[in-house]
Amino acid sequence: MIIKFFELIGEFVIKMLSDFGSVILIYVDTFKQLRHKPRFRHIIAQMSHLGVDSLTIVSLTLLFTGVVFTLQTAHELIRFGAQSTIGGLIAIAIGRELGPVLVAVVCAGRVGAAITAEISTMKVTEQIDALRVMAVSPVDYLIVPRMIACMIVVPLLTVFGDLIGVFGGYVVAVYYSGISSYLFTNSIHVFANIYDLTGGLIKAIFFGNVIAVLGCYYGLNCPDGAEGVGKATTKTVVASIIVIFILNAVLTFFIYGD
Repeated sequence: MIIKFFELIGEFVIKMLSDFGSVILIYVDTFKQLRHKPRFRHIIAQMSHLGVDSLTIVSLTLLFTGVVFTLQTAHELIRFGAQSTIGGLIAIAIGRELGPVLVAVVCAGRVGAAITAEISTMKVTEQIDALRVMAVSPVDYLIVPRMIACMIVVPLLTVFGDLIGVFGGYVVAVYYSGISSYLFTNSIHVFANIYDLTGGLIKAIFFGNVIAVLGCYYGLNCPDGAEGVGKATTKTVVASIIVIFILNAVLTFFIYGD
């Protein structure tokens, strides 16, 4: 029984190390292909497909995040006489953490899953083999445009989400908690600075990179059959969210750590 337990642990560790090594190799191949001329038409098409179509879900997520966050904090801050910090607190929290992380998680669920489903379907129907037969690199044709597109649209969605989230907080603070409009906006000017936004955008660039590459990796390594497409899609979402949270902790330490 004990031997079986350690065998399972060993298999799990070996599988994780194997997947990690395969992802690193995908990254190496992808960055090698960046030396070639970018496929701007493909990049723009992916930006439209992956970015514009995500605006609605990002807007709703960040709007209600700002609303709930303000509902939870405004009353307590007013009770302790710190109502002059509400706007700045919301802007800093959303700009540094809530905005980039929630946008990345939403994109991992929508964009990452879409990338994996598309590429794994191409693999199952042997379209990727056809690319190789025509001497077209699947990495250059499939991964590079999606990676560049995600590294552009995720930060853009983060900026949009930050604004929507702060707006949601503004509505609750002003029209529900009775904070004056000037006090809310002035506290943002006093306590928040541009670095609170740019730090979150740096995170968003890394998050977009991870979502695209992991989505492509699991798509290219999808098991055969329709069931394999579903499994690959699930693995993409789970792995992307886990990596996003780990990467967020690491980036926060380097960007905002003293």
